[in-house]
Amino acid sequence: MKQLVSLSLILTLALFSGFSQNIDPITEGMECTSITVGKRASADGSVMTSHTDDSHRSRTNILVEPARDHNAGEKQTLVKRQWAKQEPGQMARYENVPVGEIDQIAHTYQFLNTAYPCVNEKQLAIGESTFGGRKELKSDKGLIDCQCLCMLMMQRCATAREAIRMAGDLLKRYGWNDAGECLTIADKNEVWHLEILGPGKDKVGAVWAAQRVPDDHVAVNANASTIREIDLKDKDYFMASDNVYTLAKENGWWDGKSTFQFAYAYAPSTRTMIACRRREWRVFDLLAPSLHLDPNSENYPFSVKPDTLVTIEKMMSVFKDYYEGTPYDMRKTLTVADKDGKQVISPMANPFMKRDELSLFRINGGWNELGERNIAVHFTVYGTIIQCRADLPDEVGALCWFALDNVASSIYVPIYANVTDLPETYKTDGRITGFSKDAAWWGFNRVGTIACQRWGDMHVVIDHWWEPLQKQFIDDHYTIETQATKLLKEGKRQEAIQTLTNFTNSCGNTAVNEAWKLGDHIWTTFDGMW
Repeated sequence: MKQLVSLSLILTLALFSGFSQNIDPITEGMECTSITVGKRASADGSVMTSHTDDSHRSRTNILVEPARDHNAGEKQTLVKRQWAKQEPGQMARYENVPVGEIDQIAHTYQFLNTAYPCVNEKQLAIGESTFGGRKELKSDKGLIDCQCLCMLMMQRCATAREAIRMAGDLLKRYGWNDAGECLTIADKNEVWHLEILGPGKDKVGAVWAAQRVPDDHVAVNANASTIREIDLKDKDYFMASDNVYTLAKENGWWDGKSTFQFAYAYAPSTRTMIACRRREWRVFDLLAPSLHLDPNSENYPFSVKPDTLVTIEKMMSVFKDYYEGTPYDMRKTLTVADKDGKQVISPMANPFMKRDELSLFRINGGWNELGERNIAVHFTVYGTIIQCRADLPDEVGALCWFALDNVASSIYVPIYANVTDLPETYKTDGRITGFSKDAAWWGFNRVGTIACQRWGDMHVVIDHWWEPLQKQFIDDHYTIETQATKLLKEGKRQEAIQTLTNFTNSCGNTAVNEAWKLGDHIWTTFDGMW
């Protein structure tokens, strides 16, 4: 009991001195999970991509960037992320600095501008996951990083293939200046994984490969390159840069005779990292358990056919997962005796603890001694699950389910890509304000931070609070879509867009108000139990 009291005190001090703000060095390069679903693998025929921005330094807000017409000769400024100067008491964050300009196009599309711009009015959607790759490929000579490329795709492209081809052209001309990245790019018909790395130190360009997910399959990227063999004769499923073979051969990463595998040529270490592989296994095991995949394998299929068609509810549940009920449950080594003397998981066992805190008592948590992590983690800034739907007009079909902070203690709010505005609290960046009710993120972050005090008890209360509202959002969005589609058929586009905007804003305001109430509720309900 004395040890548990001490642990409670340590957790209290850690959590409220910035547990959910500080950067855990082990998470560098191990941020973000993206799951993709083909149109014949989903329950409603939608194509899905997704993303958890697992980086407690990205901005927390979401903005609507409207469509714009541009003058001849106008330029697009490109920026690069760098650490912002951090004054005492301020949160760690990125800031953008200009690095150059490219020619602007005549017209750019409306899109939802998250830290990684995620979906546009034409139903083009993007998820993201960093995998790093060979360090010697990193170049600072290019003008385009991952967030800029997402923005350019959102502004300029209507389909996944168009986005990949545009990326190839721009990167060859202006250069990639980022680490290895996977972009999971969906439109209303198909979804692709695009993996990009730099061309080498002091060079301008990029090396990349793209593979399409079969329509009846699901796929995942969890910070590891997953594209292996590529068949560029099969243009319906593969694309690549023109240097994809030569660069590997020149550097001795491929002998030119054996079977070429993109992942092993350009990012071999990612295929052995348990933090990546275990998440790949877990996603496939949750969606296709009949495959009985080995949780310790080095490689899994690029994509698999799910046992049952994937619903939006199932996607949400997968992203909330922390290996509960498996041998890899991050809470299992903190146990207590129940009333019958049986050892059970302590209610204070927390799947989101940082590694340096875990080492105090050798407790498994958000990161264990193997560098392993959950799908859900405490350092998520926001999560998206995006549906693109060919059976609906573009105004209605592009739907982003948006959750702030740790999705295991949060709720997904429906945001349509064509809305004209968002709640003020969602447009306000909590990293700039500091703790404030003006920023929606802080309401959800407070819930997640408090819950880490006593997850075993508190998550039950949190789930009970959120589940009815989540069901209401899902049920109500079908009704709203029917209304909006009817208005569009009647030629009342403005009224249709306003209907979607009102619904999105109502859901957002309701969710953030409930987050503040929930934080108060668990704070007072469990007072004296920490």
